[in-house]
Amino acid sequence: MPSEISPTARALRVLEVLQARPGTTATELAERLGVTERAARRYVGILREAGIPVSSTRGPHGGYRLGRGTRLPPVSFTQAEALGLVMAVLAGHPDADGDRLVDTALGKVIRALPENVGRQASALREHASAAPDRFAARPDSAVTSELVAATAARRRVLVTYRGESGSEWVAEVDPWAVVVRYGRWYLLCHSHRAGATRTYRVDRVVAVEHTDRGFEPPAGLDPVTALEEHLGTGWQFPTRVVFDAPLADVAPWVGAQMGRLEAAGTGCVLVGSTRNPEMYAQEWLASVPFPFRVEDGPELRAAVGALAERLAAAVTDPWPSDP
Repeated sequence: MPSEISPTARALRVLEVLQARPGTTATELAERLGVTERAARRYVGILREAGIPVSSTRGPHGGYRLGRGTRLPPVSFTQAEALGLVMAVLAGHPDADGDRLVDTALGKVIRALPENVGRQASALREHASAAPDRFAARPDSAVTSELVAATAARRRVLVTYRGESGSEWVAEVDPWAVVVRYGRWYLLCHSHRAGATRTYRVDRVVAVEHTDRGFEPPAGLDPVTALEEHLGTGWQFPTRVVFDAPLADVAPWVGAQMGRLEAAGTGCVLVGSTRNPEMYAQEWLASVPFPFRVEDGPELRAAVGALAERLAAAVTDPWPSDP
């Protein structure tokens, strides 16, 4: 029952919340603890009396924060959590042994675990291997941290960006979210330079400069969905693909990055764009198990035609002999 929870236990719970979510307000603390706002403030007071610095800021972006250098209780892991952590690091950083920061941090975590838990985690780290993702791109950790901080503070930034050609430019953006998708890190933002939504690869961001101008992200923003939808539009080569199957059957096979899928008669049509017609044909369209026809996009039609010829040649019998 809630009445059986001691004030000290609730104060420790407040400490955990502020550690995980700096800027939590008294109202949010009260909701999480199931108490009144007055009681939530009292538990913050208990932390302060115990010598833990907790600052408070008024305003729309205010709330409680732990002071710098605050010493928190040691973190404990179950065996399943510890092994899951090591597996996640190996999957995200398959070359962890060659990454000094990741390798050092993971080693510290394993050494801090209880012996019976740490033994299995250490064995997993030593003997398990993960193949690197050839499409993954590792961004600079300092740049990533700056972008995440600006996103959390809702502060506009100036980003120096390097394009595929190697040219650099500076864009003033509202950083809505940092999204990791298939091994690549993206900044979803509003670009004031372009006057539109943009997605920048974080590994191509050279520098970040904070400004004192704030912003409000779009109401109800779903960063992952917005990113995938944006990746499917605005590219160099237009695409239009008609499927001879109901939308409900095709939809699970079509990602938002491929474009917009709509019902059309007894079938459906996919309208989008791409900067790489060969990849669109080979990795995306070829995996959809339904009949389709490329109606628009000469570049995509050529890529699908080349793929069809190559696959047909693979089953030609007999194999053409040399002259």
